[in-house]
Amino acid sequence: MANWLYLARPVVAAVALVAVASAPVKVLAQTLKVGDTAPALTVSKWVKGDKIESFEKGKTYVVEFWATWCGPCKVSIPHLTEMQKANPDVKIIGVSVFESKQDGVVPFVTQMGDKMGYTVVMDQIPEGAKSSEGAMATNWMKASGQNGIPTAFVVDGSGKVAWIGHPMGGLDEVVTKVKAGTFNARAEAEKREKEEAAAQSLQMQMQSITRTARTDPKAALASLDKVIAANPQLAAPLSVTKFNLLLSSDEKAAYAYAKKQAEGPWKSQPMTLNNVSFAIADNGGKLKTPDYDLALDLAKKAVEGTKGADATVIDTLAFAYYKKGDKKNAVATQKKALEVLSKSKDVDPEMKKELEAHLALFQK
Repeated sequence: MANWLYLARPVVAAVALVAVASAPVKVLAQTLKVGDTAPALTVSKWVKGDKIESFEKGKTYVVEFWATWCGPCKVSIPHLTEMQKANPDVKIIGVSVFESKQDGVVPFVTQMGDKMGYTVVMDQIPEGAKSSEGAMATNWMKASGQNGIPTAFVVDGSGKVAWIGHPMGGLDEVVTKVKAGTFNARAEAEKREKEEAAAQSLQMQMQSITRTARTDPKAALASLDKVIAANPQLAAPLSVTKFNLLLSSDEKAAYAYAKKQAEGPWKSQPMTLNNVSFAIADNGGKLKTPDYDLALDLAKKAVEGTKGADATVIDTLAFAYYKKGDKKNAVATQKKALEVLSKSKDVDPEMKKELEAHLALFQK
């Protein structure tokens, strides 16, 4: 998996892929693979659950890496909780890694309560070291070449790593087979090697496209179309990347493409609609003929898709109204965004500051 990219506004995976691709390819040396003996559990604190000194022979374990700031990790928590209930003979251990401040882990787990129904631990980070240099992050994640979270490792009854992958990507079936002794670890290892080689090739292609886009968006777009043709399953996730390239080379074609996508794959992706809308509305003067009508339409659909419960999406709608010259609706909508934000359990101070700044701008 590629590194997750977190900005003030949510982005789709395709955008993250291109952003990551702008850096040189860094292939992590894999010293931990499927079939190898699982590393030790070197943690600083057992936040929840009984302490485990070592992997018990004959017992199956799931070691899942997550962080309090990671959106996809939070999505997988309920799944892991249900999985633990359905498999009391399996020990699921959630390892908090890559935390800028570990003091937020215990409050998070405490607040989750029974919703996080499995063992939780914190990575052991040497004094003065970075959050990415913890023992678990180093010996498990980096050693296996994993860059993104959440990531789960299945340890079988012999203490060996049987599987590595996303906790929402077939983990239940793998655990069932591992417990029954019918899981083919060797076949899984071969499959994973092929997938990683394909992913590495794709990453290199995306890096090349990103570099080309800086000077020749049309050529980059042609290369992207070739990638999509060779990987049709990526057409949807790379659609925003294609829109951005079109926006840099042919605005009219970009808007036509966005309209078509909004009636197709983007229809069920409110955050994609939101991001594209904002890209048009808040263009920093880079667009010659910004289609604010389209931005407004996409923003309305995004708000509808999120049931009016996301303050950042409502903020985008307010911004689109503002750019259309409808200051009355811009102000009213922005006040709604702040109202929704105030009802959130964890209000981000920076987000609140940004939304208040937008309101001040609209009220001028």
